[in-house]
Amino acid sequence: QVQLVESGGGLVQTGGSLRLSCAASGNIFSINTMGWYRQAPGRQRELVASITSNLRTKFADSVKGRFTISRDNAQNAVHLQMTSLKPEDTAVYYCNLDIRGLDYWGQGTQVTVSS
Repeated sequence: QVQLVESGGGLVQTGGSLRLSCAASGNIFSINTMGWYRQAPGRQRELVASITSNLRTKFADSVKGRFTISRDNAQNAVHLQMTSLKPEDTAVYYCNLDIRGLDYWGQGTQVTVSS
């Protein structure tokens, strides 16, 4: 059993910052790619950022230069630092971990950016 617990969402004004965290616990041997996705109302879930086990990162074009992703392998955690937030960043953000080829998802955390 693997459990993911997310934290750090909330309400922020345009231009503000938030830091999302996701920590995994349970039967974990190694984590390959760790990432964050988001889903806004009426839209498909999309990749926001990901980081591989060798620290290669990928970002959605809409967040490049504003968001950074990092991982803490000792804590089985991944963090998403979001700056210069815009109303269009409003969504439910989901943590995703690839553990030995299996996908695990967090419960989601709401990020709301007010204009």
